[in-house]
Amino acid sequence: MSKELADLLFQKVVDMPADYLKFYPKRLTPAFRLAPSPTGYLHLGNFYSGFIQFFEAKRNKGIFFLRLEDTDQKREIKGAGEIAYTTLVNYGVTPHEGYRGDSLPEIGGYGPYVQSKRVDIYHCFAKDLIRRGNAFPCFCGVTQSKKEILEKREKELQENEGIAEKDCCRDLTFDQIKEKVSKGEGFAIRLRSKGDGTKTRKVVDLFKGEREIKENAKDIILLKRNGIPPYALAHMIDDTLMRTTKVIRGEDWYASLPSHIELFEAAGLPLIQYGHNPLICTIDERSGNKRKLSKRYDPHADMRYYNQVGYPTEAVHEYLLTLANSDFEPWRIANPNKYIDEFPFSLDKIGSNNPIFDLHKLDHISKNIIAKKTCEQIIKEVTEFFKGKEIDTEKIFQILAIDRETDKPRKDIAKYSEIPFVYNYLFQAPESGSNDVAREYAKYYNHDANAEDWNAYIGKRKKDVRLALTGKESGPDLYKIMQILGEEEVLKRLSN
Repeated sequence: MSKELADLLFQKVVDMPADYLKFYPKRLTPAFRLAPSPTGYLHLGNFYSGFIQFFEAKRNKGIFFLRLEDTDQKREIKGAGEIAYTTLVNYGVTPHEGYRGDSLPEIGGYGPYVQSKRVDIYHCFAKDLIRRGNAFPCFCGVTQSKKEILEKREKELQENEGIAEKDCCRDLTFDQIKEKVSKGEGFAIRLRSKGDGTKTRKVVDLFKGEREIKENAKDIILLKRNGIPPYALAHMIDDTLMRTTKVIRGEDWYASLPSHIELFEAAGLPLIQYGHNPLICTIDERSGNKRKLSKRYDPHADMRYYNQVGYPTEAVHEYLLTLANSDFEPWRIANPNKYIDEFPFSLDKIGSNNPIFDLHKLDHISKNIIAKKTCEQIIKEVTEFFKGKEIDTEKIFQILAIDRETDKPRKDIAKYSEIPFVYNYLFQAPESGSNDVAREYAKYYNHDANAEDWNAYIGKRKKDVRLALTGKESGPDLYKIMQILGEEEVLKRLSN
């Protein structure tokens, strides 16, 4: 019946899985992928998974590619795929191959890299699963209420003492199926699970190590009624044909692992090694409990945030490496001037505990990175950040140059968006106004004095003069600040 049933349900499908396996040859180098769904911005957790695979690909002289998993059409947001690709590029995690946004052609010989363009391939493998006797059509549809479907399954459970996860359509006869098809009834395709939910099996996860998990006991959906596959079937086929070396994804997918393993076995395909990387969490300010980063509560869950507020790319990279490999921090201390690419990154060093995201620690790392940038680098990055904004960048360049490229560079800012606030006195006089010491000093102020003479003369009055000019008790070299402000503005503030 299986071959006859497969031909009935997929009359137009003539290709076999072997045809596609031949068409997509084995790769000569390891391949890693990021496969986001276009349902919004690129989440930090998704980027983190791609980031560690990007570094693993570099370490192994392999390929990192981007695939767009757009089969969930109800949740798809227009332009989200473009955002994902652009975000990766902006952070220097540019895919070597695959989807490159809607405006650029794909690169690579394993496409299409957008799942909605691979439906014929999915139907080929779905037909083969039916031919093997490992899948069946399910006619439970939108015309049936949830109550009706549950009642059917309860009846099936009582009659066959089966597992409630098994679908009520799995034992329809060929004639029954043929009659429903002839009437034009729509159907989904489900896995005919052979698993026993009371039994366990051993699996080896890249990050969790060897574990015991329960067998799959669910007749999971392989094709929806519209002919589009959900994640389970699509990712198995794509990762097999695209010759993905390891499937690395967030640990929120770990619960689905038993069904995915059974699906590989049902399709007669070699299992790809899975790794479920720990999810990046945060401490909830209201409850004090650990939770996942949330789109609703955490603006920094959106990867665009770090560009928008002006964190250098290197700072984001270094911070994520501290979360991924615990030995990165001691390595950086021992090698303060080495490029990040020289760090011996390894998937083997990623633990199973959920790391806590700490913006304060990111700020600390970023301050050190910004402080080490040359004047040329800082001018380029600040110019780009404030492009299109009305701000006197010349003054910014001058103050950021103070003590730069020295043994002890200043560490005033963690991100470029802080500049107008940290150095607000460049653009307006402090609200606190002047003071008696500063007003008296104004009578003798000589703007043309050199730094050595000025420092010898100012003495203990420096703190009061600084307060009058900047409103702050500390900051960059005051003499250089006065030169940036100019004689007229300095006298105005001192005398106010």
